[in-house]
Amino acid sequence: MTKADLVEIVYEKIGGLSKKESQDIVEAIFETMKASLKTGEKIKISGFGNFTLRDKRPRKGRNPQTGDDIQITARRVLTFRPSQILKSYINEAKSS
Repeated sequence: MTKADLVEIVYEKIGGLSKKESQDIVEAIFETMKASLKTGEKIKISGFGNFTLRDKRPRKGRNPQTGDDIQITARRVLTFRPSQILKSYINEAKSS
């Protein structure tokens, strides 16, 4: 699914909006989520899941091609934990 698919779904499901307005809504949601994550806020979407940032420390690694030791830099990683409702929904659909 792409952002364009989401825009199309919003356009179809919510009557009275133009495609441009649907696109603006989808863009506003993503921009708000990105801004919140950048400041370190958690995003909790009830019935869907949680997006959180974690700080990873620098650590030693190994180049698998050459075997040389390398230093992996510190960074922030985005994690997603699905809600129990979403997990149940996915597993229910799989077993049907």
